[in-house]
Amino acid sequence: MPEVAFHFNAPDKLAYTARLLRKAYLKGARVVVLSPREAIDELDRLIWLVGQGDFVPHARPGDAAAVQRHSPIRLTDRLDGGDAAAVLVNLQDAAVPEPGAFARVIEVVGTDEADRAAARQRWRTYAASGIEPLRHDLKQADA
Repeated sequence: MPEVAFHFNAPDKLAYTARLLRKAYLKGARVVVLSPREAIDELDRLIWLVGQGDFVPHARPGDAAAVQRHSPIRLTDRLDGGDAAAVLVNLQDAAVPEPGAFARVIEVVGTDEADRAAARQRWRTYAASGIEPLRHDLKQADA
C-alpha cells in the first residue's frame, strides 16, 4: 500500500513543488509530477530558478523519449503506465487513479477554497480505497 501525504496550505503550490523537487533530487529520488498542462511551463521555469546555481534535471512533455526515461524528475499531464518512479507529486484536482503504482504519493494543496475542496474529495477517494492519508500542515511547519 502506498504512502499518501497531503501537504496543506502551500502559499504558492508551484514554488513549493519546485523546492520539493530539488530536495527529492538531492536525495536521489525519481519523481513524476502529475500537473495540469497549463501549469507545466511555470513549474519548469521555477525548477530552473530554485536553488542558486543548482541544476535539477527534469523532463517535460514533448522531450525526447530518452530524456524522459533518464530524467530523475518528469513533468506530465497524464500517466502512461510506464512511469518508473518511486514518488508521484499530484497537482491535479483528481486523485491518482492507481496510487499503488508508486511507493509514495504527495498531494500539494494551496490555500484557496476551490483547491482545498478538491483536496478533501481526493482524501475521501484514497480513504475509500483503504489508504489512510497523512496530513502535513505547512502553516504549522512555519510556526
